[in-house]
Amino acid sequence: MPRTFSLPASRTEVVLEEIRRGILTRELLPGQPLVEAELAQRLGVSKTPVREALKVLSNSGLVTFSPYKGASVCVVDADLARAVYDVRMVLEPEAVRRTVELRDPSLLEDAAEALKQASGAIADRDEAALSLLNRRFHRALYSGCGNPLLVSILDDLKDRAALISIVGWESNPSWRKELTEHKAILAAAKKGDAEGAAALLRKHISEFLQRILSAIGDQAED
Repeated sequence: MPRTFSLPASRTEVVLEEIRRGILTRELLPGQPLVEAELAQRLGVSKTPVREALKVLSNSGLVTFSPYKGASVCVVDADLARAVYDVRMVLEPEAVRRTVELRDPSLLEDAAEALKQASGAIADRDEAALSLLNRRFHRALYSGCGNPLLVSILDDLKDRAALISIVGWESNPSWRKELTEHKAILAAAKKGDAEGAAALLRKHISEFLQRILSAIGDQAED
């Protein structure tokens, strides 16, 4: 039965968010074909906004195109995880270091709010909310770095990073551990310890990558 929802000015934007949500909540599974006609019927739209949305999601790394099979949900492998997290480990700690060096408390307010909400989401076992709050926390810390191009590059990784993170969380739901690490990063940032915050973030990203690679290895052995 097609979903019904009110459409804003752009049908493509609505379809885009619906497909993105489906991929990041595992409603649409890795490797699953994304047939335009089926998605259009399910979402109650024509095939045109679906086709446009799939192109955008291909650019963000959630969808892959094959000359013979068409569009499908991206499958996370070790090479993709290493590539995305390598860029994050190089750029994100530097962006956070620059944010902290500005010593503007207002730049840290949204990160603090994200952590506050994450504590409640853990208690409620709301994994979808936790995923969004994780993204919100990280962006809140790097977005104030003062370099719009650096922010844009990191933003462009967010869908790929979220897709990869799901693999780690499915194997090892380490929400409480990550919340503790996030609190330590924010505490260093509030103290104005730019190097400390950057070092803690780099360690946080590196250790999570190792958990992801372990999960991918375990899946390959099954």
